Amino acid sequence: MSYAGMADAKASASNRIVDLRSDTVTRPGEAMRRAMAAAEVGDDVYGEDATVTALEEKTAALLGKEAGLFVASGTQSNLLALLAHCQRGEEYIAGETYHSYAEEGGGASVLGGIAVHPLAIDARGAITPEQVESAIKPDDFHYPVTRLVCLENTVSGHVQSVENQQAIADVARRHGLSVHLDGARLMNAAVALGRPPAEVGACADSVSLCLSKGLGAPVGSVLSGSRDFIARARRSRKMLGGGMRQAGILAAAGLYALDHHVDRLAEDHANAKRLAEGLAACKGLAVDTPETNMVFIAPRAEDLEPLRAHLAERGIIIAAQRPKTRLVTHLDITSEDIERTIEAFRAFYKG
Repeated sequence: MSYAGMADAKASASNRIVDLRSDTVTRPGEAMRRAMAAAEVGDDVYGEDATVTALEEKTAALLGKEAGLFVASGTQSNLLALLAHCQRGEEYIAGETYHSYAEEGGGASVLGGIAVHPLAIDARGAITPEQVESAIKPDDFHYPVTRLVCLENTVSGHVQSVENQQAIADVARRHGLSVHLDGARLMNAAVALGRPPAEVGACADSVSLCLSKGLGAPVGSVLSGSRDFIARARRSRKMLGGGMRQAGILAAAGLYALDHHVDRLAEDHANAKRLAEGLAACKGLAVDTPETNMVFIAPRAEDLEPLRAHLAERGIIIAAQRPKTRLVTHLDITSEDIERTIEAFRAFYKG
């Protein structure tokens, strides 16, 4: 039985399931569902879905870009960006753990013939302008043509410095390169920094924003950039089978999320901080200090599976990453859920 199933079957302290695996597990509330049901729709491939158009325009404006493109997922958004920026035989530079390189199935190489030069990251997920400069290939036919730098913000919950990312962008442009920002959780970074989203994305020529993580929509991302860039990405979206028809039903959820779920991300950050503080009292459990909505813990190797089973019996689900496990707060996690989770951890560790 899956841990989710175990929790459903055995939760005794409460019938409520506390799912801390990711902020992708959120479910649309009644108000969002009403917005979806009432959405004006049309055939988006023909450019006739007014709700999709409104979402694309709103997101682009929030990020300070000319145009947007609604797509099925963050993976598709990043892939479309790579295909629009790079040709076959060219390469992009990215941090070694960044999603565009490490966690999206190698799509750029498989589908685009695009090479990648991964760079070592520091403890907070950052790369430096000096690393980027040294990775850019000379004009030599022995090497792929370096065309793009891919950044990410946040990285595993760590907020990246706007100033450092801008310095990287300056290096890139000095060498004629473009910059793409995987901003799947860019709104978490903006809220944590207290800066407008457009400032966080200003370093990049294109930005991918996920709607189905902390923002709480059921599906979708928006890729933003110049009008010419989005026209190229739209062509690739069709080629990849990503052209959607009456997609306004989904886009309406994204619009609702942008209108109602951005500022409240601060609640997730506060819940993550409280969770980390509570778990820090557990002897034998290492806990990192969160910056946004992710708490990383490092149980002893022999403790992880017994801990997961202990929590599942109490209706609390966590992932099983090693050596550090990620606990993610989101709009379906309340302050009461946090206290219940702390109590369950302390019962396991007898803290």
